[in-house]
Amino acid sequence: MSPAAHELIPTSGDATLPATRALLASGAVAGPFFTISVVLQILTRPGFDIRRHPISLLSLGDLGWIQIATFVLTGLAIAAAAVGMRRALPSGRGAVWGPPLVGLFGLGLIAAGFFTADPSMGFPPGTAASIPDHLSWHSALHGVAFFTSFTALVVACFVFARRFAGLRWRGWVAYCVASGVVAPTTVVLGMSKPRAAAVPFALAALVAFGWLTTLTVGTLAEVGRQPR
Repeated sequence: MSPAAHELIPTSGDATLPATRALLASGAVAGPFFTISVVLQILTRPGFDIRRHPISLLSLGDLGWIQIATFVLTGLAIAAAAVGMRRALPSGRGAVWGPPLVGLFGLGLIAAGFFTADPSMGFPPGTAASIPDHLSWHSALHGVAFFTSFTALVVACFVFARRFAGLRWRGWVAYCVASGVVAPTTVVLGMSKPRAAAVPFALAALVAFGWLTTLTVGTLAEVGRQPR
């Protein structure tokens, strides 16, 4: 263990260690759970084409409840992980802002589940092939939830990069900075071509969830080295 790792995890005498591990474990499985659910839906939902349709459209139609549940459950798991991170980061750089930003990302996903996007570009089947000229109130709130959660995660990348820089963990610093740059850049590229935004948005989600999964797994591993 790094000599500076004591700043990353609770003390060995902390009675909340089992709860901390459980909370962090929920964040470790959140990303894979979201990815597997989405991939299965992409492969099985009639009429859905990831080359044209954003993942958010999976929340529509008779089976839309699956993606709604995926958003909500993933968000709840990440919010729980944020609580675990707060317990595991008692002090030092990033301890104040890092976990709340991760929690805000989770809350944004929950909101994205409750407020669905509008039918668009032929999905669900039978929908006009065009993009709607006007957004419904729930679609507008879906966009706000996406923007808020994604922004929170990007900022979290740099907050944790600063923390790891203080610990002199250069690999982690590079990974955090790279994730914080690549994810929003991919989103901007997608927004520049709305009809072809689905794939860039999906790639940005993979980068974001990959970073969060790695962070929670790494933190969980450090906590797991502490005496029970």
